[in-house]
Amino acid sequence: MNHELLENNKVYLQGVVVSEPTYSHEVLNEGFYNLNISIPRLSGQSDIIPVTISERLLSNAQIKVGNTIALKGQFRSYNKIEESKSKLVLTVFARELCEVDENSNPNIIEIYGYICKSPIYRTTPFNREITDVLMAVNRSYNKSDYIPCITWGRNARFVGELPVGTKLEMVGRIQSREYVKKQEGLEPMSKIAYEISVSKVTQCE
Repeated sequence: MNHELLENNKVYLQGVVVSEPTYSHEVLNEGFYNLNISIPRLSGQSDIIPVTISERLLSNAQIKVGNTIALKGQFRSYNKIEESKSKLVLTVFARELCEVDENSNPNIIEIYGYICKSPIYRTTPFNREITDVLMAVNRSYNKSDYIPCITWGRNARFVGELPVGTKLEMVGRIQSREYVKKQEGLEPMSKIAYEISVSKVTQCE
């Protein structure tokens, strides 16, 4: 495993398990499971974050609904085909479980990656500046993770003017966000998006 590529994408999460682990897939005779954890924000709301975890970690831990767990890993993406369309699916891949520490930041992510689509700058009805940007983060075995990020205020103005291919370091938290998807001829559908809410951004050489 390339240590430098591990440093490109680092996540620490600490939260309450809110769903039972369900079987996802198998790689080289190692089974992987999906579960969700709830992490409170300072605002009082909570982010519900999807986690993928190996059966080898599950077998050594008390991962049950209602228990608090802490983990380190990476924020990963993969494409899933739904109704003949490709959908970007995001999950935190757990690399190790940690001791719970009530004094630690429960939701922090740091990535080094490249802008892979033109940033989209906008303002809200309350005149808050936001830029959405999709980052490509290199991973081992010539793979990349494509991670949606959202920047605010001065960071939004800065990122909004950068060209595709710019390398950035971003620090923030993973957030979940509910939205309603309109479908032609069908009832609107409630969906959940996952992204990095960026608190610090630095352009790399």
